Amino acid sequence: MLTDALQTNAHAAAESELNARLDRLPLWPHSPLIILVIGIGYLFTFVCISNIGFGLPVFSKALHFTPEQRALPITTGLLGYVFGSLLVSNLADTIGRRPGIATAISLVTVGGISTAFASGVISMSVGRFITGMGIGSEIAVVAAYIGEMAPASVRGRYTSVVHIFAMIGQSAVPFLALATIPNYTWGWRALLVVGALGGITLAAFPWIPESPRWLLNRNRIDEARLIIEAAEARVRKWSRQPLAPISQANSEPRSVRPSLSALLRPPLIGQITLLFSLWFIWYVGLYTWLGLGPTFFVDRGYSLTHTITFLIASSFGFPLGAILAATIGDMLERNRMILGGMVVSAACYAALGTLYSHPLLVYTFVFILSTSLGFYLPLMYALGAESFPTSTRVTGLSLSAGLGHLGGAVGPLLAGFVYSHDWIGSGFLTVFLFMAFTTLLGAMLLPFTTKATRTPLAAITRRA
Repeated sequence: MLTDALQTNAHAAAESELNARLDRLPLWPHSPLIILVIGIGYLFTFVCISNIGFGLPVFSKALHFTPEQRALPITTGLLGYVFGSLLVSNLADTIGRRPGIATAISLVTVGGISTAFASGVISMSVGRFITGMGIGSEIAVVAAYIGEMAPASVRGRYTSVVHIFAMIGQSAVPFLALATIPNYTWGWRALLVVGALGGITLAAFPWIPESPRWLLNRNRIDEARLIIEAAEARVRKWSRQPLAPISQANSEPRSVRPSLSALLRPPLIGQITLLFSLWFIWYVGLYTWLGLGPTFFVDRGYSLTHTITFLIASSFGFPLGAILAATIGDMLERNRMILGGMVVSAACYAALGTLYSHPLLVYTFVFILSTSLGFYLPLMYALGAESFPTSTRVTGLSLSAGLGHLGGAVGPLLAGFVYSHDWIGSGFLTVFLFMAFTTLLGAMLLPFTTKATRTPLAAITRRA
């Protein structure tokens, strides 16, 4: 008994010291290969998020969908988000972040290929469910992994850097759609298969290290020490300056083993409920826009080619917003910056619903909308990952953001109902005001979220 207690204390002391050594570093201390590989995988995953919306007006006709079936690929994909994020999150908390990310990328690859070769509504929906499993789980694990690899002072920045790749992937979709869909009968299949290319990054995973914080939590002290010592050596080499002293304020209390029950009782149940509500409400509007936005414009009288050209404006806004987040993401409290971004998004939805007949204004507000989304989305994932302890970080983020995707599954169905009723002048205006309202409603919850900017993860855990 005494020996076990001494060993536990020794492990706790080593974990505290090594976490503090990592948090004192002033910049990204690991190989740039990590950002590159994770970023490229993320790029193709985010292609999969929006390619369905651009392909839907065409493949729903080619595969003979009824009007009631048009939203099914979107809804089943988002249900896949929920199921996949919960399944793989447990894997990532139990056997590691690296196998969790690899599993997620594999699911996206299989799902992308399946949808590209779909022959009807059932095969398309099954393929999108598998794709959704990969998307939902990859988003959760990557946010946790990058946040754990980064020192406290640059956690928001590098979560946003990875999202620059993601936003480039999402931004490429309108160009790919414009080049393929109007010109080839199989163009929508080519667009859907592009998302499967993220599987090429799996070849580099033998060179990607495990999260040292996760290793410490699993008592794999020596493995974590090697990673952190290598990180310190890189910082000395790059900065050519001595490292800052270790702050004992950064030490982390001994974490519990992964446990769903720990998340479903105080104090973490409060975080789960708050963040789930935020994600759910916000996703209702977001996935209405991403999934049905092109269809609304086509129904309003614009050609598909003209609609895709409108949405190309978003191709410049998404990465610009992520670059902005990477620049200032650690300067102010994240929840305040997210709040500001959501207000801008809501205003853009309202403007698009009102001013849709003026093409120049549509270009302008689509650009501003995409810039705001690209700005605060990575900060939301950083905030979500920061809100839970290391042992249950991915599961906690999945329970909140993953289950929150149910809002995205419900959103297109609600939007279809709203769109069919001319409550405020026209169904088009009504559905865009619906998107604005849900965005503002979610924003009202942000002041109650965790203040975590530039704060060591250990200190946030103690405060919870």
